[in-house]
Amino acid sequence: MALLLGLSLAGAAQAQTVGYNIRTGDVWVDTRLGEINDYGRRYREPFINEVSGYYGAPRSLIDELLDRRGWAPGDVYYACAIARSLGVPCLNVVREYDRNPGQGWGAVAKRMGIKPGSPAFHALKRGAVGTYDRWGYPITVNQSVHVDWAQHGPGKGKSNGHPGGKKSGAGSSHYDHPSSKGNGRGNSDKGGGHGKGQGGDKGHGGGKGQGKGKDKGHG
Repeated sequence: MALLLGLSLAGAAQAQTVGYNIRTGDVWVDTRLGEINDYGRRYREPFINEVSGYYGAPRSLIDELLDRRGWAPGDVYYACAIARSLGVPCLNVVREYDRNPGQGWGAVAKRMGIKPGSPAFHALKRGAVGTYDRWGYPITVNQSVHVDWAQHGPGKGKSNGHPGGKKSGAGSSHYDHPSSKGNGRGNSDKGGGHGKGQGGDKGHGGGKGQGKGKDKGHG
């Protein structure tokens, strides 16, 4: 029984290598990190692209933490988010965590000078908002929301980061090129005529033709 107890405790300790125990000291951040953790487990490559591309962590470090050290995606994200807010490499924060593993990220952040409510902590919150926006689900700081990435992951749910599922880009009148709206009114001159003005123009300069049309009215 002592052997079994020892094995079970060892297994529990191994399962808690990083946690998954965020404890940042802020419920909203804890919720976001839980969701980010779920996103990273479901969509590995988009997650790695975010942490590497936006937070500047080397791909080799992310792979090592996720694969060889068994870190949860939410822990990897937050370590690199703290690093970005401090302007230091993500590896620095990883080493700081390793000095006192299991205390939670709130303790790590405080030791590194980031306290709940501080400007740096608010910067971390804004960073999470930016991440959600890039993942296609825009939120605001302290917004009470719970995101199910199974429904709103890549190619699902909200499209291109706009609430309500309204797409942006091609096919959206909101993003039409200005030239598509036209710069003239070739068929509605002041004289009521329908012909082109002299030279065949269609209402250059705001839609008032140059010269006489074919009817009595002026273009």
